[in-house]
Amino acid sequence: MNSRSCPALLIAAPASGQGKTTVTAALARLHTRAGKRVRVFKCGPDFLDPMILARASGRPVYQLDLWMVGEEDCHRLLWDAAGEADLILIEGVMGLFDGSPSAADLARRFGVPVLGVIDGAAMAQTFGALAHGLATFQADLPFAGVLANRTGSLRHGDILRDSLPGSIHWYGALPRSAAVELPSRHLGLVQAEELADLDLRLDAAADALLASAGDILPTPVTFAEPSRAPLPALLAGQRIGVARDTAFAFLYQANLDLLRQLGAELCFFSPLSDTALPAVDSLYLPGGYPELHLQQLAENRAMAAAIHAHQAAGKPILAECGGMLYLLEHLTDKHGDGVDLLGLLPGRARMQARMAALGLQVVELPEGLLRGHTYHHSLLDSPLAPLACGASPNSRPAAEAVYRIGRLTASYIHFYLPSNPQAAARLFLP
Repeated sequence: MNSRSCPALLIAAPASGQGKTTVTAALARLHTRAGKRVRVFKCGPDFLDPMILARASGRPVYQLDLWMVGEEDCHRLLWDAAGEADLILIEGVMGLFDGSPSAADLARRFGVPVLGVIDGAAMAQTFGALAHGLATFQADLPFAGVLANRTGSLRHGDILRDSLPGSIHWYGALPRSAAVELPSRHLGLVQAEELADLDLRLDAAADALLASAGDILPTPVTFAEPSRAPLPALLAGQRIGVARDTAFAFLYQANLDLLRQLGAELCFFSPLSDTALPAVDSLYLPGGYPELHLQQLAENRAMAAAIHAHQAAGKPILAECGGMLYLLEHLTDKHGDGVDLLGLLPGRARMQARMAALGLQVVELPEGLLRGHTYHHSLLDSPLAPLACGASPNSRPAAEAVYRIGRLTASYIHFYLPSNPQAAARLFLP
């Protein structure tokens, strides 16, 4: 059996909020600027971090998750990347050992060494103890070393470096700086295209890493050749309209790839600014931030009429999270300001100050079983009886409803379509 080798790191941390995305993006930009081909992945379900990482590396970013994506597809994604890249970077999720499966589980399964990112802002020698704990908590975990984030000065970085046991490699430090940090809002990081100075931030972070530790590549990781079954062209000749703008941007790149591999032609459009749909057989309305664009969406009556006509013609629509909110009768933002929207789905939703649901989901639809995840700050009140409800593999309370009216399927669940390509195709077939 053939194998491929490529330097690789999984960037993890003791907890969320330590700066994993900033460090991963800085490493990607540093090595991309040096002429290396860098492929970046995100561990777990996430849309916002990959937007930043794609800008830093210049390449699309895919999810890796042993449950949602599956071990076989994770293997294939890493194998493909190893065949074209000089460096593979994987951003972890939550804390290194949090969840099941965890980022540590993924690192062990594929032998990818872990780079621990530790926020050293309020720390001195305890930095070394925390690094030792990450490195040794699980004896079979491949561990590369640690990087200090949000250091106060060069001297502070030296103190943290000198606290490390001799067995743990120092990967340098990023300073505490507004020029480097990435701003956030209620669902996570601000979208890449909304940050006018993003490239300046990425370059500043890359410069800081270069000054601190250089651009040394990690050791190569060997990936065995995976099995691969061809996909039938179940969507040959089908044109799918995909909403994509700042209000609807939460799209797995793997979903788009799959639809194309099944034979579909994707036609992108903007519910914010376009006044007509492209000539399509079905619609895909992904999640995003419709609550930040309520007036513009409500005032685009031409687009509303086009989507109504599409539904009236009996053509398929898949609406996920923010896409579903767009179809409701009414949506109210967190300030209490509300607008009437499309009214294709009976019900009203209101944004909350706190997170309403979070978790992986699996749901059995008439088309087949699909996996995905949910993460939202709104509450929905609808008189419509659900077609089905999802379940969490981690015993979380989230059990998201899936609604259906004719060929319209809507849910808070962001579906990972490659988890069942046949079921995905059936959602879009006329």
